[in-house]
Amino acid sequence: MTVYIRDAVRTPRGKARPDGGLAQQSPQSLIAALVDALDQRAPGSRQTDTLMLGCVGQIGAQGGNIAMVAKLAAGLPDRAAAQTINAYCASGLVAIGQAAALIETGAIDTALAGGAEMMSAVGFMADKADFYTDRALPRAAQYLPVAVAADRLSTREAITRDAMDAVTATSQARAGAAERDPALTASRIAVAGLASDECVRASLTRDKLDALPAAFAALGSGYTDVLGDEPVAYTHTIAHAPPVCDGAGLAALTGLADGARAKILGYAEVGGDPAASLTAGFAAMEKVLARTGLTLGEIDRIEFMEAFAVVIAKFLRDYDVDPACVNVAGGHLAKGHPMGATGAVLLSTLLDTLDACDGTYGLVVVTGASGVGAAMIVERIA
Repeated sequence: MTVYIRDAVRTPRGKARPDGGLAQQSPQSLIAALVDALDQRAPGSRQTDTLMLGCVGQIGAQGGNIAMVAKLAAGLPDRAAAQTINAYCASGLVAIGQAAALIETGAIDTALAGGAEMMSAVGFMADKADFYTDRALPRAAQYLPVAVAADRLSTREAITRDAMDAVTATSQARAGAAERDPALTASRIAVAGLASDECVRASLTRDKLDALPAAFAALGSGYTDVLGDEPVAYTHTIAHAPPVCDGAGLAALTGLADGARAKILGYAEVGGDPAASLTAGFAAMEKVLARTGLTLGEIDRIEFMEAFAVVIAKFLRDYDVDPACVNVAGGHLAKGHPMGATGAVLLSTLLDTLDACDGTYGLVVVTGASGVGAAMIVERIA
């Protein structure tokens, strides 16, 4: 692709509860703060053709086309188009990928793209979609809560509790260390006095994890009609699930290389088997690697979404990848999952980790429920 990332920034992630560090903010105020930061770091970013945002819970505080609301709050030009995308947990990266495609075709010259999610204001599944309870669909297509799907996946894949404890402890330890390393947080913008990722619990060691009980059997008991006769061993604890949180991320895209931080080499967005929830990201990753002709061994830094512990454990087990290159600043298990913002947050983090190691190639992978996934490879411009 001939699309460049002028810069990418993110907010800290705040706990999704009334006393959370961002809970008194609005999704549009988070985006406005990031637009201000981008315009300072990459002057002229505000003069964009398009604002494209991922957001999952598009009701209440996030309803009314939140991209348009954020456009107004951020003082973007009247001529700028505004579009909100819901691709579940892949939304933020999908917004960036689709905006890049518009630039690639010449339809637009510049874009601001990313995502926002205020889970303190709009909770998980708050839209109460009919899909969540529709039993007229074929069983394999019926919605299964992502926590139950994670336990089904760990059972199918024979991912052990010990393996999940290991990746969770690593995520927490690395996230704690990243808070002490300015290079790994260089593109994180303090908002409303919050300057760090609020959910991190770096003291959560393997011993403490081992003592935690499985958390989602009761939830799964309400979906026996969807699971059918398939056995599920419930092993994920609350600590093996990414905390719900508030946050936003935003990238400034252009067709010009001058002053850019990175070039987008390839992007892939795929659907997957809805009954193999949380696996479409793997397919998207394989597709974008094939498109660019790169191998995992050539990628200097990888941000692989820790959707649940099973997902990152599967990635490290099944692929020829150096664990030292993956989620080096900690991942979602420690920092939290602001659903529609996730892909944009991870892209911003990826650019920081590439800068910190003076690396060249970076990969971001996101995956979600019911067969959604996306991946992007970037080349850092030194």
